[in-house]
Amino acid sequence: MISPIIEVENLVKVYPGGTRAVDGISFNVEPGELLGFLGPNGAGKTTTIRILATLLAATSGTARVAGFDVTTQAADVRRRLGLAMQTPTLDAFATGRENIELIGRMHRVGRAELKRRTDELLELMGLTDVARKLAGTYSGGMRRRLDLACALVHRPRVLILDEPTEGLDPQSRIALWEELERISRDGTTMLLTTHYMEEADRLCNRVAIIDNGRIVVDGTPANLKAGIGADSVTLQLEASGSEDMARLHEEVRGLLAGFESLESVTPEPFGVRLAIRDAGRAIPELMRRLDRNGHDVHVIGLAVGRPSLDDVFVKYTGRRIRTEAADQPLILGW
Repeated sequence: MISPIIEVENLVKVYPGGTRAVDGISFNVEPGELLGFLGPNGAGKTTTIRILATLLAATSGTARVAGFDVTTQAADVRRRLGLAMQTPTLDAFATGRENIELIGRMHRVGRAELKRRTDELLELMGLTDVARKLAGTYSGGMRRRLDLACALVHRPRVLILDEPTEGLDPQSRIALWEELERISRDGTTMLLTTHYMEEADRLCNRVAIIDNGRIVVDGTPANLKAGIGADSVTLQLEASGSEDMARLHEEVRGLLAGFESLESVTPEPFGVRLAIRDAGRAIPELMRRLDRNGHDVHVIGLAVGRPSLDDVFVKYTGRRIRTEAADQPLILGW
């Protein structure tokens, strides 16, 4: 039987002052698997990966990477681990090639192999043409790809990525997704933290959602979405301001009280998000209820979608993972 590449059991981290950042989590990552570790800021994601990367000591519990204990065999773990943190740790005054070669020498990659590997990674990441330019002149997307190349130079068995596409423009984000998919197909085991639900849905074999230091649900994206059992109906409401919108939220709740198909109502800055079983059949009755005389709920946009990982996150944590994205306009007029 093949052992997991990452094994975490009852891991706890309490910071001075009493903050319990990680509260007894347990999970495994199998060889070749890409696990998405999702959660809001402060949920315990980064603390967990810093412990796995031997950068932080756990308060209690155990963690093993590639068969080695992160506390007692830290050097063995580091030799088998590639790490790309949220902020790229590059030397801005060294070239792209020099950055990769520096990390390779730190991992004691032989000179001939390092030359071959550096050339290979520069080509893989689309950086060959800028290999002799200073990293400080690179765009955000180029710095991310260079940081990933540095993490891969010693051919690690495990790759840990902390918010690898945070702050990238959509084109750069998609390009990096394609690189990660290629690396995953080659058999590298990965642990990925992200705030982007579409990123986890596209890349990950399995997703674990962590909130308040605990894993609240774990499964494949398809199974987690299937477990929602309801469609997502988003209503954009006409309001004169935030106070008026808050009033409309409560009015919608009242108008839909007792609506048999309704499972939940989630307030949003632009309106409400509803979880409704068999939305295609339920929408006509839904709109009749909202259009009752004597009420001023005006629906100016409507969108219907199948359950998403964002809906899964709302179900298990009670809030959206990226509330700052909630004011985006809807695509369908009503």
